[in-house]
Amino acid sequence: MIASLSLILLCQLIGEVAVRALAVPVPGPVIGLVLLLVLLLGRDRFPAFARGPLGNDGVESASRALLANLSLLFVPAGVGVVQKLDLLAEHGVAILVILVVSVVITLLATVATFVAASSLLSRGEDGP
Repeated sequence: MIASLSLILLCQLIGEVAVRALAVPVPGPVIGLVLLLVLLLGRDRFPAFARGPLGNDGVESASRALLANLSLLFVPAGVGVVQKLDLLAEHGVAILVILVVSVVITLLATVATFVAASSLLSRGEDGP
């Protein structure tokens, strides 16, 4: 479990270092997540990778443990919001409008993606 958690954090660290070194406009954890995905896909394709934390569902069990306690990771963010209540009071309406607009745009993008994927899948079923 500790080795698997260390691998997850190591991938995040490598992603963070890569982003800072290459000045890429992508969050470091995203690059780390892609690296972890590549490692997991490599493990499934090449049995030699299925050792240590990548073997015996080690990364999966560590990920489940992290997800089970995910709500604890929101405590620092909540404390930060409480510390900035004066800014929320000052710009609350603008923040609320931005949140509503971004939610609507996200929902529209999700619906458009679903419709496009659905039409592509139905076109594939109607083929030869």
